[in-house]
Amino acid sequence: MSRFSCDFRWILLFAAVVFIYIQMRLFASQSNYADRLAAAVEAEIQCTKQTRLFMDQMSMQQGRIVALEDEKKQREQEIVQLRARVDDLERRGHQQLTEKIEVPVAAIVVMACNRADYLERTIKSILKYHGSAASKYPLFISQDGSDSNVKNKALSFDQITYLQHLDTEAIHTERPGELIAYYKIARHYKWALDELFYKRNFSRVIILEDDMEIAPDFFEYFEAAANLLDKDRSIMAVSSWNDNGQKQFVHDPYVLYRSDFFPGLGWMLLRTTWDELSPKWPKAYWDDWLRLKENHKGRQFIRPEVCRTYNFGEHGSSLGQFFSQYLEPIKLNDVNVNWKSMDLSYLMEGNYLKYFANLVQNATPLYGNDFVLKANNVKGDVRIQYKDQADFENIARQFGIFEEWKDGIPRAAYKGVVVFRYLTSKRVYLVGPDSLKQLGLTISR
Repeated sequence: MSRFSCDFRWILLFAAVVFIYIQMRLFASQSNYADRLAAAVEAEIQCTKQTRLFMDQMSMQQGRIVALEDEKKQREQEIVQLRARVDDLERRGHQQLTEKIEVPVAAIVVMACNRADYLERTIKSILKYHGSAASKYPLFISQDGSDSNVKNKALSFDQITYLQHLDTEAIHTERPGELIAYYKIARHYKWALDELFYKRNFSRVIILEDDMEIAPDFFEYFEAAANLLDKDRSIMAVSSWNDNGQKQFVHDPYVLYRSDFFPGLGWMLLRTTWDELSPKWPKAYWDDWLRLKENHKGRQFIRPEVCRTYNFGEHGSSLGQFFSQYLEPIKLNDVNVNWKSMDLSYLMEGNYLKYFANLVQNATPLYGNDFVLKANNVKGDVRIQYKDQADFENIARQFGIFEEWKDGIPRAAYKGVVVFRYLTSKRVYLVGPDSLKQLGLTISR
C-alpha cells in the first residue's frame, strides 16, 4: 500500500511538471503572439500613416497638376497672343521696309569716252531732277578708255557709280575707210549692258549719252513707260526721243506714239530683250542694226511727241551730222506731266492700231502738189499719201522733217505713216502706199 502511494506521488509530480511545462510553453506562446500582434498593430499603424502620407502627397501632386495645366493653358494663350503680335510686327516692319527700300525702276547709265565738259553738263542736268527719284534710278557712268579728265570728272560725283571699259583688243574694220570709233562704241555698249543686266542684276536699263540734257518729267515718264514694257511684250524699247521733235513739229507734251523705227537717244530696255540681243550684238553701227526689221520681230518702240532728252553734242563720233538742221532745233519738254494720272492703255498693242487708224481716217486728204500751202489752208489734221521712198523724201523736204529711211522704214514711222505737227496743233500724216491696208482702212479718194 505504501508502495502504491509512493508511485502515485511520482505520477502527480510528473503531471505537475508537465502541467507547469505546458503552462510555461503556453505563456511563452501567448507572449510571443502578443509581441507579434503588437508588432503587427505597429506595422498597421505605420502602414496607415504611410498610406495617409502617400494620399496627401497624391492630393498635393494632383493639385500641382491642375495648377500646371492651368498655367499651361495660360502660357498657350500667351503664345498665341505673342505669335499674333510678332506676325503683326513683322507685317508692319516688312511694310515699312518696303516703303523705305524701293525696287529700282531702272539703272541709268551715261555712256562716256573723252568729253569731260560734255559729261559734266549731262550729269548736272540729270542731278537737277534726280533727288526725289534717287532710290528708283541708280546712276552709273561707263567710260570707254582711260581719258583722265573724264575719269576724274566721273569720280567727282558721289551719287554716281563709275564703270570703266578698257579694251586692248585690236579692231579690224570690215570695210575700207570705216571709222574705228563706231566699232569701239559697239563694244562699249555691249560691255556696259552686260555689266548692268548680268553682273548687277537690273531688270531695266536706261541708256543715255554724255551729250544729253533731260526734261523735268524724265524720270516719271520712264516709270510710266516701264509698266507698258512689262505688260506689252510687243514693245521692244521705250525712247525719250522724237526724230521730228523740232519746235515747229511738236505741240502736245502728253501724247505718245508707237513707232516701227528705233529712235534711240535716251532709251529703256528690258533684261529679257537684252538676253536676245546680247549674243548677236553687232561689231559696229549698233543703232542701225537695231533698226533692222529682222531684229524687231514685229515689235515696236514707244516715243513721245515732245522729246524728254536734248542732244547738244555737235562734236562727236558722227562729226556733227544733222546737228544744225535736226538736233539743235529740238524742243526739250518743259512741262511737269503727272504721268501717274495718265491712262496709257491706248498704247497697248490691242488698242493702238484702232486708235491710230481713227486719227488717220479723220484727217483731211490732200492731193496734187504744194502740200505745205494746202495744209496751211485746211483746218484740222491732214493726210498726204506718198508713192515710194523718193516721193516721201520730196514731201518731207517740203515740210523740213527727216527724209532718212532705214531698212525700208522712214524715221518715226508707224505702219509707214509719219505724223508730225505743223506750226500749230494741226497733225500732218504722211501715209505710205500700203499704210491704209495695214491700218485696216479702206478710204476711197
